[in-house]
Amino acid sequence: MSIAVNTDARVKEVSVTNDLITFHLIDGRVISVPLAWSWRLSDATPEQRNNYEIIGDGHGVHWPDVDEDLSVEGMFHGVPARRPKKK
Repeated sequence: MSIAVNTDARVKEVSVTNDLITFHLIDGRVISVPLAWSWRLSDATPEQRNNYEIIGDGHGVHWPDVDEDLSVEGMFHGVPARRPKKK
């Protein structure tokens, strides 16, 4: 028995709403995680959320205004980022 596996999990487009971070992949899949998984994006303005760069040949996304990076792999298997503890 053989199983076809598509490993071309690269980002084509990104959207961030008040509830979700969504990656549209070049193979047609769409993956989302709750916005709360990224405290940096949760605290960001809509303009900061919309200012992103697709990096690593599509394997990740960087938001320069808030210094946040998310990967496709991290969205598939990741866990929410913890907010740093206040000192």
